[in-house]
Amino acid sequence: MVEVFAVASGKGGTGKTTSTVALGMALADRYDVTVVDADTGMANLLFHAGLSEAETTLHDVLADDAAIDEATYERFGMTVVPCGTSLDGFRDADPARLREVVATLAADTDVILLDSPPALDSRTAVLPIVMADRIVVVLQPTIPAISDGLKVQEYATSYGTGVAGILFNKVREDERIDDVAEKTERYFDGPTLAAIPESERAREARRAGRPLLAHAADCDAAAAYRRAADALSVDSGESGDVADRFRSAVIPETL
Repeated sequence: MVEVFAVASGKGGTGKTTSTVALGMALADRYDVTVVDADTGMANLLFHAGLSEAETTLHDVLADDAAIDEATYERFGMTVVPCGTSLDGFRDADPARLREVVATLAADTDVILLDSPPALDSRTAVLPIVMADRIVVVLQPTIPAISDGLKVQEYATSYGTGVAGILFNKVREDERIDDVAEKTERYFDGPTLAAIPESERAREARRAGRPLLAHAADCDAAAAYRRAADALSVDSGESGDVADRFRSAVIPETL
């Protein structure tokens, strides 16, 4: 059975896309992994996956101008479905079509990671969280980031989406992450998967347009992402027509 994770945060700048791609690469050692840029308004996945020249993107699929297989690319051991960067492409895309996209992809992969929008500010922005089986909440160890992450969890669980775990990112050397994680786990449903140290190598990878695990596979941050992937349990049991549950995902009427 395919399992769908929404990689989510309550605010921008937490390193959500970096984390999505890193988890995808690490999980791809054991599973068939598909990473989807579900943040249709602020596309970043194509840059992280070195796909800035992608001719067809998810925007074309959501506008009903292309089939999903035309917007899928094999990169770094994963299948990647990026969005484009043009304003016209965003305007023409119908985010509700994401349900059919995920349903189609679900038939031929083990794990889908949805790089989700960073804020719960519209009905379609929360659709990836509603469709997911579980969320991975990306946090920085600050009170505002944790507070916003709790809002994401509250929304997810209200629609029956579970919490796979918490991923602390951009952790400075002077931050006592064990103390923060212990206190945070009192409020989050899932465990702390890992604490990713702040890393110049991650910034280098973004500038180079390569995933961190490809750019600097031996750095401390890459090792922490691999630990997070190892801690992330994946349900790979048998099921029937799993695509039906994605096609029938309800777009919330209110936020």
